[in-house]
Amino acid sequence: MEEHNKNEVERIFSSAPFIADLGLEPVSIESGECRSRLVLENRHLQQDGFVHFGVQASVADHTAGAAGASMAKPGQIVLTSDFSLKLLRSAKGTHLDCVATVLKAGSSLTVVESEVYCGTPDDMRLVSKATVTLAIVSPREVPVT
Repeated sequence: MEEHNKNEVERIFSSAPFIADLGLEPVSIESGECRSRLVLENRHLQQDGFVHFGVQASVADHTAGAAGASMAKPGQIVLTSDFSLKLLRSAKGTHLDCVATVLKAGSSLTVVESEVYCGTPDDMRLVSKATVTLAIVSPREVPVT
């Protein structure tokens, strides 16, 4: 992966206030793949003690965006345009790990698959899987007034 892409992926994690508040951190960045980890806290759980759907969705979406950004051209950013998450089993454990892999990189749309695992270091299980379509855009400069 070219250095500018790695910098963009790192920016995606370091500059997103919601992601910082959630506690999601990158683990590894390759061209077309990003891995992330979230150490689970009580605030990530729903009323019955399982990891909340919204937490799993956020982890899958943001990690997919980072994987897609790793293949974008300089000056381009990615924005989610379509998202689908399937919960495969209940999620309980000490942390979530996510692996997002680009299935097809295009000039205007990129399709990424995210797999979210939950458990303990010795026993991780696939708990959800997302398909994310990313729009590849060049941000417009906002005139300073």
